[in-house]
Amino acid sequence: MTTPQRKIIFSITLVYTIMILYFMFFAFNRADTVEDVAGYTFIFLPDSFFRLPSLSDLLNPTLMDIVDFGNIAAFIPFGILIPLLYRTTFIRFFILFILSIFVLETIQALTLLGSFDINDVIINSLGAAIGFGAYRFGFRTKNVSRNIAVMGISIVVLMIGVWGCFGIVDKAYIQEMGPFVALNELKDSTGNTSTGTKRYSFKIGGQNVEPQYNVYSVKEKNKETYTFTLGKKELYLYLNYGVPDQEDVQGSLRISVDGHEYLFASAEDQRQEPEMFTIYLEQANELTITIEGNVKLWDVRFREMKYFWDWSKQRTS
Repeated sequence: MTTPQRKIIFSITLVYTIMILYFMFFAFNRADTVEDVAGYTFIFLPDSFFRLPSLSDLLNPTLMDIVDFGNIAAFIPFGILIPLLYRTTFIRFFILFILSIFVLETIQALTLLGSFDINDVIINSLGAAIGFGAYRFGFRTKNVSRNIAVMGISIVVLMIGVWGCFGIVDKAYIQEMGPFVALNELKDSTGNTSTGTKRYSFKIGGQNVEPQYNVYSVKEKNKETYTFTLGKKELYLYLNYGVPDQEDVQGSLRISVDGHEYLFASAEDQRQEPEMFTIYLEQANELTITIEGNVKLWDVRFREMKYFWDWSKQRTS
């Protein structure tokens, strides 16, 4: 590389670095919002860096998709420009780059112009690594146009490879909701799978209610208690309840899990229309439903949160 070429590349690197620093510290009215920041923000545990925007996300992008993609793409040029200026190995370059991002993220947090986010450190460094890989693949001949073409193709291929790898990690370590499971498919405390009353239609507030899964209500006594074992699962529990028309508005509903009450609804305090309720349960073992009076509970179901390998075991078992 000739001295004039080196000066041009150095100038480009300097200008681009200043532009990145401007976006990190001053863009998006950061300085105007400093007074509104309550304190320093440090995020040391990665949580969302696995979720890079997919192809469908990029075709119909949201603001977060653009930011995630930009956090990678904006740092690709450093992986190309710095090796052009200074002869270095990938390990040395990558370690120094990570340390630089660590320092900049820390300054952002301490000056209240942003936050220290380990997700940004990972994504920014990943972009620089892609740029370094493209540089190594591209700059192998003296033909400048060929080198640029190979480098561009390498960037695209490496980006696709990163998306694929992160997609696998996302599948492996991010839980997804399973299908709906009706509560009457589980065994209750007596060992029976068929609990509650048979499904039938009724009206609440003039609305026709057609239960799809189950109905729970008081049968012969004034109070009924149903108990189910969920098996210490992480899940979302869904239910509907209310007092049918032409019945006395009296009674109550209690939903407890492992001794903790999550819902208490008194019929007298409810609106004359069906009520819907959703409960997130981190480790649900014993579910207890207590119904008094004329309150009816129907379509009680849940969706379990599972990892990819749990679904695979379920399919093969």
